[in-house]
Amino acid sequence: MTRTYSKSMLVAAMLLLISLPAVAQENPVAAQSLEEYLLGYDYDARREMKANSAFLLEHLMDDEAVLLDIRFSEEQQVWNFNFALHIPLNELPHRLDELPKDKLIITACPHKDRAILAMAYLRTKGYKTRYLEDGLLSLADSLRGDDARMLLQFLP
Repeated sequence: MTRTYSKSMLVAAMLLLISLPAVAQENPVAAQSLEEYLLGYDYDARREMKANSAFLLEHLMDDEAVLLDIRFSEEQQVWNFNFALHIPLNELPHRLDELPKDKLIITACPHKDRAILAMAYLRTKGYKTRYLEDGLLSLADSLRGDDARMLLQFLP
C-alpha cells in the first residue's frame, strides 16, 4: 500500500467520523463530535492525544490505563500482546461495551495510523483516550529483559 493511498484512506475515514453524531455515554468524559474536537484543537490537545511507550507502561503498572490493540485478528494471532485488550478497528463500533469507562484507553497498532482513527472515534463516544505514538513495534522493542519482567510484576 502506498503512503499516498494510506493518507487518502485516513482523510476519508476522518471525514466519515465528522458525520457521526456524538453519543453521550455513562462516562466522566463528555462525548464530542469530531467537528467539535477539531474546532477546539490546539497545541495542548496535540500533546494530550499522544502517549509513548514509557507513558503507557507507567499507566499500565498503576492500573490507570488499558492498551487497546486494534490490529486485525490475523495480526494479533501472529504476534500478540497478552496484556492488551484485543478489538480490531473494524469491530470497534460493535464492541464498545468491552471497554472500561473508568480508565484511559491507549489505542495501538504497529505504527499509528489505525490507532489515530480509533482514538478519534472513541473520543466521539466520550472515552478518555490517547494513541500510542511510537506504535506496537517500538513497544515490543522496549519490552526486553528486565523491562518485561518488571511489567509482569504489575499486571493481573
